[in-house]
Amino acid sequence: MTEPPELDAAWARSAPARVVREAALMGVLGPLMDLYSRRTVRGREHLDGVEPPVVFVANHSSHFDTPALLRALPRRWRRRTAVAAAADYFYAKRRLGWTVSLFFGTVPVARDGRGLDEDSTAHIQGLFEQGWSLVMFAEGTRSRDGSVGKLRSGAAVLAAQHHLALVPIHVSGSHDVMPVGRYWMRFRPGLKRHPIEIDIGRPIRPDDAEHRTDVMERVRLHLEHS
Repeated sequence: MTEPPELDAAWARSAPARVVREAALMGVLGPLMDLYSRRTVRGREHLDGVEPPVVFVANHSSHFDTPALLRALPRRWRRRTAVAAAADYFYAKRRLGWTVSLFFGTVPVARDGRGLDEDSTAHIQGLFEQGWSLVMFAEGTRSRDGSVGKLRSGAAVLAAQHHLALVPIHVSGSHDVMPVGRYWMRFRPGLKRHPIEIDIGRPIRPDDAEHRTDVMERVRLHLEHS
């Protein structure tokens, strides 16, 4: 079975690839997203004075979430933030894996029981060592109704292993504009735009003795009360 580090398209983090990604995200996809949605971003100030890398941990209910979240980050963060993507879904075919790596800065992660052992996360360790932050969707899959589901503890484990802060991000409204099963955005009735809210929380710095489930409970408090 192919390990995620072998599937990783490291070239997608090169300077030329970052230029292409920024142009596509902010110059092409962003304006298209704004046709279907009107967004509100809160909490950018919580990143002031924070040094990367961090683990951004977010809820997930739509393919809309990744570009919406990346657009919400300040540019200095966005240009060096990767997004964890399911290896079995996005990297099953090389063309799809290279496409999402280039345009969304994704990196493959296993969700088939291999967990976060060294063989499966060597490329993630390399990211952190180079100062890259990582977005992880805590539920592991998209919510079918837009509500926050059960949170997996992988983000807390990675943060503890590498002594990083967790930054919770709540995205709301994305399920309505692009629910599971749709491959493009939709308008509200009457060709109206959907309201999208992205709330960046305060960094969570786990105590050494704090159990990962307790850490994720602190994340949940932000996701459910934003």
